[in-house]
Amino acid sequence: MRTHISPARWLPTMAVILIAMIGTTACAEPVDFELPDVKGVKHKLSDYRGKWVVVNYWATWCPPCLEELPELVIFHETHKDKDAVVIGINFEEVDTDKLKKFIDNYSISYTVLRSAPGPSGVLGSIPGLPTSFMINPKGEVVGKQVGQVTGKSIEKFMGEESGSAK
Repeated sequence: MRTHISPARWLPTMAVILIAMIGTTACAEPVDFELPDVKGVKHKLSDYRGKWVVVNYWATWCPPCLEELPELVIFHETHKDKDAVVIGINFEEVDTDKLKKFIDNYSISYTVLRSAPGPSGVLGSIPGLPTSFMINPKGEVVGKQVGQVTGKSIEKFMGEESGSAK
């Protein structure tokens, strides 16, 4: 005998589970990866230890990605010589020359790496674009945002995480 459970009963539970899954991305150990940039030069996440790193998965065809690009550039320029950097991971199949022109046209000043698209990236699942991971100065994943971010939201997160680590 099958019992029917109404959506009104299981939807709130599923929402809590999904939020918990998205919100609990912290790792106890430092993470690392190596990916090429648009010139083929390999970059390691561990090269940025000691700074906060925003790892932003994006694509040239993604409207929300394009909307957040100026925020990421400003955040990177403001913080790169102090406490944080942005690394963009282009998550699509696109011609290298086209991507280089795109980077120039949008004045992207942070490092852009390349990765083949799929259900996950080097740091975990990518349910949609843009998706950003926050890596603390120790190299640990401490946050994940599916959807757009702002410089202010990144700064707020860094402040909250730094305060809770004390």
